[in-house]
Amino acid sequence: MWLSDVRIVLPDRVIENGALGIKDGLIADIAEAPVKDGIRAPGHTLYPGFIDMHGDMIELELEPRPRVDFPMDVAVAHLDARLAASGVTTAYAGVSFSRSAKDGDRRSFEHTSNIIRALKDSLNGLRVDHRIHARFDMTYTDAIDALEGLLDAGAVDLVSVMDHTPGQGQYRNLEKLVAYRAHGQGVSEAQARADIQARMDAAIPPEQLLETLNAVSRLCRARGIAMASHDDDTVEKTNLMADIGAVISEFPVTLEAARTAVARGLMIAMGAPNAMRGQSYSGNLSARAAHAAGLLHILAADYHPAAILPAITALAQQDPDGLPGAVRLASANPAKTLGLADRGEISIGKLADLVLVDPRGCVATTLRAGRTIYSNGMIDLATAVASGAFTKLSRAG
Repeated sequence: MWLSDVRIVLPDRVIENGALGIKDGLIADIAEAPVKDGIRAPGHTLYPGFIDMHGDMIELELEPRPRVDFPMDVAVAHLDARLAASGVTTAYAGVSFSRSAKDGDRRSFEHTSNIIRALKDSLNGLRVDHRIHARFDMTYTDAIDALEGLLDAGAVDLVSVMDHTPGQGQYRNLEKLVAYRAHGQGVSEAQARADIQARMDAAIPPEQLLETLNAVSRLCRARGIAMASHDDDTVEKTNLMADIGAVISEFPVTLEAARTAVARGLMIAMGAPNAMRGQSYSGNLSARAAHAAGLLHILAADYHPAAILPAITALAQQDPDGLPGAVRLASANPAKTLGLADRGEISIGKLADLVLVDPRGCVATTLRAGRTIYSNGMIDLATAVASGAFTKLSRAG
């Protein structure tokens, strides 16, 4: 099958009007000009499929309102459709262990363990290649045994460590946190401030945190699982995370932390909503500022997968390599970081994980391994292939 009369974003340049051949789920050929008898998509741009290493959406799909639990098959199917419609072909679902959660609550020990196992059991037959990103609260020592069991079972593909204790990390600005919690939880600012102070008073001693971090690091290294740090805010914390073996710094909250992470060889991942909007909702480091400083390597969906494409469009305006450089943030770079050697770029021999974007800048079609997993109906690839047309690769004409 050929896609023709299309703009193609290669790893290092753009073919303005070319064609791409697909065979047996792989990219079989790339032409610098249109080909005869291809499926024509004039005005459209072809991107590699997006690889999302951090998406928090599954927890909200499973519990869209407090104490309102949705069935796993309903939640996963809906998230799968959202991701495919956003151009995501590989997704790491972020599922969290949190010390502050009560038994049975979202992010509790038992609840999260059950979610991860159920997720793994439900992923076959979905459109997107789904993987599991276990977000581990470093203050939650009791969950280490659960994490070890899940890693041994092959149920976890990426681990990140976080500390959401107020007064540092993502929540270093206490006044912003008070306002956010008061609004989000429907309580007075005085109550929100008291709750936050109680959490700070119950903080885990630094030596216990270090012990937990080292234990998680040993588990990941022994099983070849990448580990990411989360919300690095100081040079000291970033150096610590690099020392224990983190390879990714997710959502650093200051330029100093980001610079230190890059100097230590870590990849910087930030949220596409932040890059799209030009600011962090919590008042932390702007993804655009990090990118302008040469300190951004990976775009993640964070909480909204549809933000990836407009974030790429925004960053392309300031990227030294233009559109190819911005596209690498959501494709080649996460693929390389996470060891996904078979995907992440439009190159011969790679999986035909592709996103066809229409002239308005919207996702028109998403392909995974050459198969249509989303279409807005404007270019019907599935019908063309089913009809027997365009099945031979030929550059004739």
